[in-house]
Amino acid sequence: MRFSFLHLSVALLAAGLCLQAPAAEAQRVRSTPFAYVPEHTEDPYNQRVHVKTLPVAGSKDFIILSHRSASEYAVERYDADLKKVWSAAVPVAAGESLEAFARNDQQALVVLHHKDETGQHLLVQPIDLKTGQKLPSKKVAEGGPRERRPGISISPDGTQLVAFRYVTREEQIKALNAVHYDRQLNKLKDRSYDFAALGSFFSPTVYVANDGTQYVALISDNNQKLTVRRYADAEPEVKVMSVAVGGTFSGKKVTVRDTQWRLLDGKTLYGAAICADYNSGDYYSLKLVKFDFANTDMKFAPEFKFTPEYLAAVNKATGGSAKRLDDVYISDVLRTDDQNVVVVAEKKAEEGENAPVHARELHLFGYNEFQSPTWQKIVAKHQVAPAAESFTGIGYRATTIGNEVSIVTMEKLQNKSDLFGRKVTAATGVVSAPKALGLNVANDQQLAYVKDFTAWLDDKTMVVVTRPNKKSAALQLNKIVLK
Repeated sequence: MRFSFLHLSVALLAAGLCLQAPAAEAQRVRSTPFAYVPEHTEDPYNQRVHVKTLPVAGSKDFIILSHRSASEYAVERYDADLKKVWSAAVPVAAGESLEAFARNDQQALVVLHHKDETGQHLLVQPIDLKTGQKLPSKKVAEGGPRERRPGISISPDGTQLVAFRYVTREEQIKALNAVHYDRQLNKLKDRSYDFAALGSFFSPTVYVANDGTQYVALISDNNQKLTVRRYADAEPEVKVMSVAVGGTFSGKKVTVRDTQWRLLDGKTLYGAAICADYNSGDYYSLKLVKFDFANTDMKFAPEFKFTPEYLAAVNKATGGSAKRLDDVYISDVLRTDDQNVVVVAEKKAEEGENAPVHARELHLFGYNEFQSPTWQKIVAKHQVAPAAESFTGIGYRATTIGNEVSIVTMEKLQNKSDLFGRKVTAATGVVSAPKALGLNVANDQQLAYVKDFTAWLDDKTMVVVTRPNKKSAALQLNKIVLK
C-alpha cells in the first residue's frame, strides 16, 4: 500500500530557514564540575552504550557512568541538588571495553568485555544503589579468542539478564548458547537458540522482557523477512512470527537495508526496516511491524515509499540538491501514552576520510494506535563534529512525554549555540519551533556537549553535560527544570 502524501508537510526548521529561535523556556537550576575523558572506539557507528545517565526509581536521584581515564570508569550517584552521594570506581584493564550499563531497583550494573590471547568473557560488576558498594562481580559469558564477541541483553527494568555466545560453522551462525540470570545474577536457565531450520539469516539480536521472556530478532530469507523467535523458560515450545518486507516489486529485487528493534512497555517488540533496491541501492520503503506475542498479534503497517516527491520534500526542507537518499538510518521507535508510534531516522555520515562527521535532517514517520501511517515530517538540522569525536555530541536525544515526543539537539541557530528542544505532537505530526534551553554551549570545535549523558528524570527535569564557553575547558553537569 502506498502512503498518501495528503498529510506530507515539511518542518523548515534549519538554521538558515528559521526566522527566530524562541527565547529559552527553561532555567538551569544547578551546575557542578564534571570529570570526563572522551572515549574512542574503532567502530564509531556501533557504539555499545548510548545512555549513561539513569534515573533512580522512587527518588529524584540519578546515576551516571563516567569515563574517568583510559583505565577507569566510575558510577556516581547524585541527588536532586547535584550533590554526589557516592562514587564507585570500575577499573578497565588492557583488553577490556565497556559492553553495557543498566540498573534495577537495587543495583547498578556495569558490563565489561575482556579479551586476550587465551579467550574472552563478559564480566558484570553490580554496585549497590544505596551505598555505592561494589558487590561480587560475575563472568556471564565466555568464549575462545577467535570466536565472535559474546553478547548480553538486559531487560528495560534491569531485573533480567541473558548472556550468550555464538556457535558458528565456517563463519555461519548456527546457534546461540545462552544463560538467563535474575537481578542477583543467579542462574535461572541454560538454553540454546537453534537456527538450524532457518536457512539463510542475518543479525540475530536478543531481547529480554521484564518478565524474563526472550526474543531473538533477525533478518531471514535472503534479507527479505523480519523474523522473531520467542522463548519462555517454562515453555518448551518456540513461538515464531515472521513477515516479508522485501521481495520482487515491479521487477525490482528489494531487500532490507537497515533495521531497528525496540522492546516497548517491557514486553512488546517493534521492528522497523528501511528497504532498498538490491541492484541500485536506492531507498525503496519504510516498514513497521509490531510483534505482540502476549496477544498473539502481529501488525504490519502499510509501507511508506521513498518516492521522487519525497526526495524533493527533503531537498526543500534542507536547502539541498541531493539526487538520492543516502546515509539515512533508523534511530528510534517511540510510542506515546495514546499508543501513537513515531519512527525516527537520521542522516549522519563521515563525509570523507578523516573528514568532519555530519548529522543532518531527521525523518519522522507517525502511525496511529491501529498502526496506520498518519503523517510524515522532515526536521532539518546541520551538526558537525571532528572525525575524532564521531557522534559524541551531535545527533539528538528523544523521549516520549505524555502524547508528545520531545527532541533535544545541540545546534547553532541565529548565532546562538545552545541545546534546543522541539516537541512533536504524535497524533498530528505538528513540530514546534526549536526553543533554546539557555545553556550557552561553547562553539569552538572542541568538546562542548556529551549526548550520552542527556536524560529526562521526569516530565519537567533534564540532566545534560555541556561546556559553557570558549574560555572554559571544563565540562559541567547541569540539571534543568523546564517551565
